Amino acid sequence: MSKLKLGPIDDDKPVKLTLELPAAVHRELNAYARVHAAQTGLSQPLPVERLISPMLERFMATDRGFVRNRNQSGSKSD
Repeated sequence: MSKLKLGPIDDDKPVKLTLELPAAVHRELNAYARVHAAQTGLSQPLPVERLISPMLERFMATDRGFVRNRNQSGSKSD
């Protein structure tokens, strides 16, 4: 089995957002949560809400164009 890009999820104080996802994306997130639980030794999959933030964080950290432009503008976060 291939290793997932997403490792263990840190427990951090969240900021609440409301968003809509296509049903297909929601199904894929549920499938990802099951695989993630199996690979990280969790007895139950995390709720998909807990996966979205680390996925976005990982995506932004590995997007070279975003990192380059963010660094050029001199701001890391708001």
